[in-house]
Amino acid sequence: MRVAALAMAAGMLAAPVVGHGAEPDGEMLALSCFSCHGTDGKSPGAIPAIYGKSAEFVAKALKEFKSGERVATVMNRLSKGYTDAEIRALAEYFGSLK
Repeated sequence: MRVAALAMAAGMLAAPVVGHGAEPDGEMLALSCFSCHGTDGKSPGAIPAIYGKSAEFVAKALKEFKSGERVATVMNRLSKGYTDAEIRALAEYFGSLK
């Protein structure tokens, strides 16, 4: 029973956020950001808040992390996993929070 539950959970984590040809869901993608940056990007501590930042700011920052232009301890590694469409979706989602 436990093995089946773990296999199912692992499969859900590995599942793509969107289907083939569909636009990425920024809100769904942002769920992984909340563990460090706080709920809705309102950081409770030393990690920078994303809440209130413009879509342009978020997209630029993620692209700079991805390219290595912006130095980071974790974000440069995480951002490499996002496509341009996913970065755009994340940026639009966080930019819409006010």
